Amino acid sequence: MSDNSILGKYEGYKIRFDQVSEQITDPQITSDMKRFVKLNKEYKDLQDIMSAFGKYRTTLQNIQEAKEILAEEKDEDMREMAKAELEEQQAKVEEYENAIKVLLIPKDPEDSKNAILEIRAGTGGDEASIFAGDLYKMYVRFCESKGWTVSTTNLSEGTVGGYKEIVLEVTGNDVYGILKYESGVHRVQRVPKTETQGRIHTSAATVAVLPEAEDLDIEVRNEDVRRDEFCSSGPGGQSVNTTYSAIRLTHIPTGIVVTCQDQKSKLKNLDKAMIELKTRIYNLEYQKRMEETAAKRRTMVSSGDRSEKIRTYNYPQGRVTDHRIGLTLYNLPTIMGGDIGGIIEKLQIAENVERMNADEI
Repeated sequence: MSDNSILGKYEGYKIRFDQVSEQITDPQITSDMKRFVKLNKEYKDLQDIMSAFGKYRTTLQNIQEAKEILAEEKDEDMREMAKAELEEQQAKVEEYENAIKVLLIPKDPEDSKNAILEIRAGTGGDEASIFAGDLYKMYVRFCESKGWTVSTTNLSEGTVGGYKEIVLEVTGNDVYGILKYESGVHRVQRVPKTETQGRIHTSAATVAVLPEAEDLDIEVRNEDVRRDEFCSSGPGGQSVNTTYSAIRLTHIPTGIVVTCQDQKSKLKNLDKAMIELKTRIYNLEYQKRMEETAAKRRTMVSSGDRSEKIRTYNYPQGRVTDHRIGLTLYNLPTIMGGDIGGIIEKLQIAENVERMNADEI
């Protein structure tokens, strides 16, 4: 991207930034919460773009001034200073250009949302449940390192450990935009605890990450939801297991069913179940958009396709391979300890390149 094309884009973004800056102070707009929230998000994104443009424009001005000094100045000391300044500023140009390219990629408005994270044991029997439990620990540690809050909505334990299924609500900054890269089939290759002859088995677990629906995204009518109350099962203490505190919600038009039995309070379970129900209803439409977008791309880095095999964890070799970008790392213990940020960053870079090529930014 040449500097002329970047500066040409600047004028258009500057006009839009001024428009949004004025609109978010308009009383008619501030009284429309849905529109105000949308404009406020756009304003913050435009602020980042304008800041990057400002640095880029200043750098180009400094380069021009240094060139003028070299063309006119006779004093050697001044010329040396100008040369040093020119080299320093020219080195920044590409950095700022790349930063602007990334900022100009159209953002998925869902990225800033909280997420529902579900892990389900797949093929492999008891070993798949144990692996699902290992993934659960990995994600909890990663979320803690990001300062996010994780709460369990529902779980079904495996017979020898781990989970047949566990559903989590993750809240924090840009949760979905980061965790969405984890959706898909995760494979593990290792000798199971249940194996007596030392043979390596391959098992799998499915991870799904859904952007949490907000009240402004979707409205669910009470008459469309059937509510059932029952005694909680599994761990949680005597009071959890003997009172009718667990909630099951069924959305009649779509047939979607969610269960929450994590809390002792019926009202807290109902609240968490309703959040998950809205999220699942909302994601029916969102998934269609994801699939349409992925179909236009080459690698589907974050397509959200739950049937796609995305990563293999090979314990005998201490190896982790992400199949979407052909990345192989030999630090499996560290990764299972929650250090997956490096993998996600590389996936983000790959998707940004993909989207820049697709959008010709």
